[in-house]
Amino acid sequence: MSSKFRKRKRNRNNKLPARFTLLIMTGVCFLTIFLSLTLNISGGPLQDVAGYVFVPMQKGINNLGNSISDKITEFRTLGKIKSENKKLKKQVEELTTQLTTNKLEQYELNNYRELFDLDAKYPTYQKVAASVIAKDSGNWFSTFTIDKGKKDGVDVGMNVLAGSGLVGIVTDAGNNYAKIRCIIDDSSKVSCMVSTTEDNLTVSGNIKTMNENKVITFTELKDDDGKVQVGDPVVTSYVSDRYQQGILVGYVTSVENNSNNLTKSGTITPVVDFEHIENVMVITQLKNTGSDDTQATESTENSTQTTTE
Repeated sequence: MSSKFRKRKRNRNNKLPARFTLLIMTGVCFLTIFLSLTLNISGGPLQDVAGYVFVPMQKGINNLGNSISDKITEFRTLGKIKSENKKLKKQVEELTTQLTTNKLEQYELNNYRELFDLDAKYPTYQKVAASVIAKDSGNWFSTFTIDKGKKDGVDVGMNVLAGSGLVGIVTDAGNNYAKIRCIIDDSSKVSCMVSTTEDNLTVSGNIKTMNENKVITFTELKDDDGKVQVGDPVVTSYVSDRYQQGILVGYVTSVENNSNNLTKSGTITPVVDFEHIENVMVITQLKNTGSDDTQATESTENSTQTTTE
């Protein structure tokens, strides 16, 4: 074991350190350069030595320099791209915010335009605009609350409009709120007529049929001549005690004879979208029936849900 150890130690001692080897090669290079310059020697062995030594070194140095230059360029380009990307992200955020604002403004504008068109459709009635602030549970706006009340001229018995026609009627009013019962509610009954034939009928709210086919029902239609057709408009009747005359309710979707063969019944598609109601118009005047006991009639109809309005 000792002889092997001494042999390895001797071999390590015989090897020159790398830094001495590099120093010797550097000295040889400088000496060769000095001799070439001082003795003006060109070609021959020195040129061959230069070809083998300096050319590869120069190529390596050039490659290293080019690599460093490329990296610096990449870093500069990357920094520029990051800066531009940051600016673009900021512009995208600003444009997104602006687009959202524009959409909200357009949505509000469409709502105001819809109310304006509705106001122009029924010009003979004084109206006040209101917004929905609460509704009962369920998919449909069968009953809901608005943000206008008695201080705004809204009172019990006043008709409520939205979209292109009748929504319902005010059933309760405070100073700054009012509750609305819609024509699709199960307790609602409205005296109407087919505008094309002036035949009277009674429209009843029906949540079940609204869930199934988005229609409400009508009964007591007297149509002896069979003139009422699918698609005919239905409006509030002049004989209604509580609803102003001529307000569009919907369109006939089906008609069938009753068992007594004297009257007909069927369904109506409401003109108002009772899934989405945000703004309404309240007609701030009660139906004039020529009776002094209008308020008593209103109280009776509020307590009796089956009364035809």
